[in-house]
Amino acid sequence: MLVMRGIVKQFPGVRALDGVDLDVRAGEVHCLLGQNGAGKSTLIKVLAGVHQPDEGTIEFNGQRVRPSGPNDAIKLGFATIYQELDLVDGLSVTDNVYLGHEHARFGFVSRAAGNRATRQVLERLGHPEIRPTTEVGRLSPAAKQVVSMARALSHDARLIIMDEPSAALAHDEVANLFRIIRELTGQGVAVVYISHRLEEIREIGDRVTVLKDGRTVAVGLPARDTPTSQIVSLMTGRNVEYVFPPRSEREPGEEVLRVEGLGSPGAFRDVSFSVRAGEIVGLAGLVGSGRSEILEAVYGARPATGRVVLSGKQVRHSVVGNVRRGMGLAPEERKAQALLLDQSVTANITLGSLPGFATFGWLDRTRERAEAQRLTKALDIRPPDPERPVKTLSGGNQQKAVLARWLLGSRKLLLLDEPTRGVDVGARAELYAVIRELADRGIGVLLVSSEVPEVLGLADRVLVLREGAVIHEGDARELDEHLVLDMIMNGRAA
Repeated sequence: MLVMRGIVKQFPGVRALDGVDLDVRAGEVHCLLGQNGAGKSTLIKVLAGVHQPDEGTIEFNGQRVRPSGPNDAIKLGFATIYQELDLVDGLSVTDNVYLGHEHARFGFVSRAAGNRATRQVLERLGHPEIRPTTEVGRLSPAAKQVVSMARALSHDARLIIMDEPSAALAHDEVANLFRIIRELTGQGVAVVYISHRLEEIREIGDRVTVLKDGRTVAVGLPARDTPTSQIVSLMTGRNVEYVFPPRSEREPGEEVLRVEGLGSPGAFRDVSFSVRAGEIVGLAGLVGSGRSEILEAVYGARPATGRVVLSGKQVRHSVVGNVRRGMGLAPEERKAQALLLDQSVTANITLGSLPGFATFGWLDRTRERAEAQRLTKALDIRPPDPERPVKTLSGGNQQKAVLARWLLGSRKLLLLDEPTRGVDVGARAELYAVIRELADRGIGVLLVSSEVPEVLGLADRVLVLREGAVIHEGDARELDEHLVLDMIMNGRAA
């Protein structure tokens, strides 16, 4: 049904897809596997018309096609159900299912006709209990997933792409999802299924394609018969080189952070660990495993149950209070969450410590600039101009500016969420050196990264997360990428 050949997609500084091939047959569940950053999301967005490929061809039912946009892809018969469901909570089920192609006559929307058609689609999916008039925001995650599939079927889709469709579902809800998928494939619909859970791939998949670093490394492997070790090996080979600074030979100091029974509904549960002064603790896990949410809860930016103890004192879930006590966070989305892009490097560096530069409410600009200049030089931020707008810096130097912010004052703990995302290989090595230097100064570091080699290369100790729970804790030197991925994907501790 679908043949993609030599698909290339280039973004500024990144070749996200470098000649990807994919074949999908009518009536099959074709599983697309790969680590975070392998190119899966970019590939399905090419198919969905969100991105235009720079090179390569797409054939559908023997005809050469090139979706010019999402609407064009839908007209061709492609429907995409993203991991982050793109439903409108304030609208009814019917309004979501037929959004953009409402039942209308003489220019007037017929709600009765829309509700009847929606009811028929929901019955086809085996969910007559979902009422077409119900507001989508009131539905459970499983019911929302059904509404997304109903929307795909409302377009008479022949190829449905599902990106981590079971991520928010309970076990019995996953079984119902699989029942629906089997009914669809029994009617000749093809399904491209993306998941990191190998047990799901074995149960629902027919064939598997594996991506690595934007390239296809295996096409059409039998889903049930291919050994796990072979799949993991295909996923872990890399072209990116990591240059990590040597670990400190000194023993970590006193405990700076203790987390006990931390939990946040729908994100993670019963998480306990500690971080000592001068120690880097890494959190390894897939997107959706609760890594970033744990950092947010420790920082006070997410409501959570349990205890967070900083330097022997229990802290409240308060960002302002935790910053004053010596915590700092470099969030995943630095441009959206950490930087004032139109402001200077100086303004961004001193943002978290402005009271320290004030006397009787007046800001001492001279002292502020002097401190920013010192840190710009210490972290080798280039170009070395503290008054330059931070938006004009490269990604790596922007990240250094975020780290510099937390070197002012007395920092005890740094929370780093994807510190090298969007940073080129050369700048990565510099950031690794900065992170190790921070630990050598006695700062405790809690690190999240989607790249397992990065966690293992930087951290002294690693927590492996799966579906919101810690399944393994151990010395980073005793783990390797294959072992960690096997734990993450199969849910077994070492």
